Amino acid sequence: MKLYFSPGACSLASHIALLEAGVDFEAVKVEGRGQKTAGGEDYSKVTAKGYVPALRLDDGMVLTEGTAILPYIADRKPASNLAPAAGTMGRYRLHEWLGYINSELHKNFSPFFAPGTTDDQKVAAKTNLGRRFDFAQTELGDKSFLMGESFTVADAYLFTVLGWCAYVGIDLGQWPGLKAYHGRVAARPAVQAALKAEGLIK
Repeated sequence: MKLYFSPGACSLASHIALLEAGVDFEAVKVEGRGQKTAGGEDYSKVTAKGYVPALRLDDGMVLTEGTAILPYIADRKPASNLAPAAGTMGRYRLHEWLGYINSELHKNFSPFFAPGTTDDQKVAAKTNLGRRFDFAQTELGDKSFLMGESFTVADAYLFTVLGWCAYVGIDLGQWPGLKAYHGRVAARPAVQAALKAEGLIK
């Protein structure tokens, strides 16, 4: 398999999940705004969407969207326990978290990275994110991870999104539970390996 990624982007979640699962894959860096890979490949021929992540499967098919890729990775290696079994309430709770992170957290960071965003729009986005972080911290409670004591692909996604706070002027320390959670996830060997591979840490 090939994972097409941009350093620190939402594709980091898929990168982490692949390493956690122990799946053999090649990481391919996409340069700039998704026009070319580091090796000169035209990324638009991988996916017309033009953004990461994209996962090229061994049969040549390409899967896009992190919320589809993450469960796929988990299902490739069920023994990794990255997702509850299909058809269980736990699995539906996992998808509930993936949906929340995608629509309520990830999407609310978009104004910070979009050209032409006004200061007022950024303030509104910070306010929206604050409310969503309040909810996430309450739901996390005293659990180690979102689903309990087992790390899942939802944690890979939330970790990635929380990491953007440092780049947009949001102090994660306002949510001590989330800050501690972020540090806990960051210490995992697979997470460290993904961060190093993407050049985010030395």
